[in-house]
Amino acid sequence: MNESAEQPTERQSAQMSTPPPPSQPPSGGFGAPQDPPPGGFGGPPPVPPAAPAMPSAPPAQPAQPPTVPTGQPAAPAPAAPAPAPAAQPAYGYPQDGGYGYPQQPATTPLYAAQAPAGAGPGGGSDVRTQLMIVGAALLAIVLIIGGGFWYVSGDDKGTDDKPVAGGSASPGGDKGEAGGGGTEKAPGKTKSKTLVNVPMPVSDEIVQTDGSWLTDTTYAKSDMGKVVGYNLTDGSKKWEIPLNANVCGASRWVSDNKTAILFDAALPTAEKKYQPCNQVGVIDLNTGKLLWSASAKSQTGGDKPVTFSEITVSGQTVAAGGLDGGAAWNLADGKSLWAPKTDTDNCEDIGYAGGPALAVIRRCGQSPNYVIYAQPLDATTGAPKGSYKLSAGIDFAQIVSTKPLIVAANINRTAKNATGVSDLFVLDDAAQLKAHIPLTSGNYAPRCGATEVETCTHMIVGNGKLYMPTEEHKGKADYGRTNEIVSFDLETGKQTADRADAGERFTTIPLRMDGSNLIAYKIPPYDGGGQIVSIDPKSMKETLLMENPATKESQRAETQYVPDSAEYRFGNGKLFIARTAVMSKSTSSTDPYYLFVSFTVS
Repeated sequence: MNESAEQPTERQSAQMSTPPPPSQPPSGGFGAPQDPPPGGFGGPPPVPPAAPAMPSAPPAQPAQPPTVPTGQPAAPAPAAPAPAPAAQPAYGYPQDGGYGYPQQPATTPLYAAQAPAGAGPGGGSDVRTQLMIVGAALLAIVLIIGGGFWYVSGDDKGTDDKPVAGGSASPGGDKGEAGGGGTEKAPGKTKSKTLVNVPMPVSDEIVQTDGSWLTDTTYAKSDMGKVVGYNLTDGSKKWEIPLNANVCGASRWVSDNKTAILFDAALPTAEKKYQPCNQVGVIDLNTGKLLWSASAKSQTGGDKPVTFSEITVSGQTVAAGGLDGGAAWNLADGKSLWAPKTDTDNCEDIGYAGGPALAVIRRCGQSPNYVIYAQPLDATTGAPKGSYKLSAGIDFAQIVSTKPLIVAANINRTAKNATGVSDLFVLDDAAQLKAHIPLTSGNYAPRCGATEVETCTHMIVGNGKLYMPTEEHKGKADYGRTNEIVSFDLETGKQTADRADAGERFTTIPLRMDGSNLIAYKIPPYDGGGQIVSIDPKSMKETLLMENPATKESQRAETQYVPDSAEYRFGNGKLFIARTAVMSKSTSSTDPYYLFVSFTVS
C-alpha cells in the first residue's frame, strides 16, 4: 500500500467515492436553461481533468485545450416542493466561539489511502465497513490518489469575524455588512516561516484523523487515539485528550469554543480491526477537556448502539447521522434532545448539516425509487420548518449551506470532472426553490462526496453570493496551470462578473469569509510557496496576507497534501494544513511525512 516518491507534487482529485447508480431521467425540466455568464465562465477556457503538478524541472509546453462551448446545457426542473409542515419557532443563536470554520474531509489524502466518505467504521455493519475500507484502499492504488476535503460556509447577519456555529460561518452578513471588510489585515511582513510541523504517526491500517479547529489561542487536531491542542505562540503541545479509541468523524463547526467528534467503541484489536463508530463526544477547545460522551439506541428497537458517519453542531445542538440512524444532544451537558421519527413510508434522516442553522436530507421509499427531501429543522426539537422534494433521478443529496439552505445533487450522474455535483438548489426560509444553479458545463470545480450530507467543498457563501473555483486550465506561461474564483448570485442563480485570478502557475481555492472579504489559498507551483490572500468583494482585488517559503524542504512539506483531501485553517497570521487519515509511510520516499504543517508571519 505504499505510494511512489513522486506523489507529493501530484494534484489529481479523482473522487474515491462511488457515484449513485444510474436512473431514468426525470420527467419535465429544471426550468429554463441558464444564460452563459459574461465573457464565458471567468477566464481562459478550462480543460478536462487537471494535469499533474509540475516536476522538478519545467516540462514541455502542454497542448492547447479544446474550446469550451459558451452555452451551458439545460437541466430538467425539479419536481414541485412537497407541502411544508407548520413552521416551528426559530431558536436563538449562541455567542460566538473560535475559528472553528473547517473543511470536512472525506476521502483519500496523498500518502494515506482512506475509505470514501461514509465508508469508515461508522458506515454500517462491521462486514460492510471492512469491505468499503479495503475497496477504497485498493482503489487508491489504482487511481494513485483521490480526494475531497469538504467545507461549508453559511452566511448570517453576524458581525464577529470568527466563523462559528450559531453565529456567522462566513461573517459579515448576507450583503457584506460588518463594516465592509474583515479583520485579517496585511502584516508588515508577509513572508512566513514554519511554526511547527508534527510528524505523521505510522499505522499498518488506515486510521482516520478527521478534525482541525483554530481558536484565538489554540490549534486542535485529531490524532491516533486522541485529540491534541497546540499553542499558537510557539507550536508547543498545550493539552491532550486521550480517547482510548480512534476518531471517526468530526464537526466542522465550533460553538462557545466547543466542538463535537465521533469516535469508535474501542481501539482496534487483532481480532476486531474495525470497531463501530458509535460514540459521540464534545470537547472544550480552551481547556482541552472531553466534556461528555454518549451513544444512541436504534429507533427500530434493539440494544445495539447506532453507528454514525458524520456529526455537526448548530448553536447548542449536536446532531449525528448516517445510514443507520441519527440523534441529537445538548452541546453543554449531553442531554438527549430528539431522534428522527420513523413512518410507514420508510423515511429516514440520512445526515445533518449545521453551522448557523440545522438542516437534514431525508430519504423515503426503497431503492431504486427513493424520494429525497431537504428540510430546515428546529435545532431544539428536530421539527421540520419546511420541506423541499427533489426530483426523480436523485437518490442522495448534500447540503452546501444551511443559511441560506443550498442543496447539491448529482442528477443522473451528469456531474463532470469528478466534481460529484451537477446542480445546486437555493431554497428560501420555507424550503421553497428560489434559484437553480446548473454546473453541468464542467467549467467549475466544487467537490461533493457521495455518501455523506455535509461533504461538499470549494463553495463559500457570502455577500448574497456563492463563490467557487473554476476548473484548472492552461495559462499564459509555457508550463503550469491556473484557475479563477467566480461567483453566482443566490437570488437569480446567474453567474456574476466577479473573477479573482490565481496568477500564472498558481491555482486557488476559497477557504472562508472574513467579514465581506473572501479568504483564499493559492496552491503553489513546484518551485514556489503557497499564499493566503484576502479578496475584496467589490473590486475582487487581492491583498497578500501570507507567502510561504519556496525552499525545497518547506515546499515539499507544504505540497505533500492534496488540496481536495486536506484541512486548511487560517486566522490571525497562522496557517495550518493537515491530513485526514494516516497509514504506513512510503518506503520509496525520503521526505518526512507530517500529520500537519503550519506557517506564521509573526
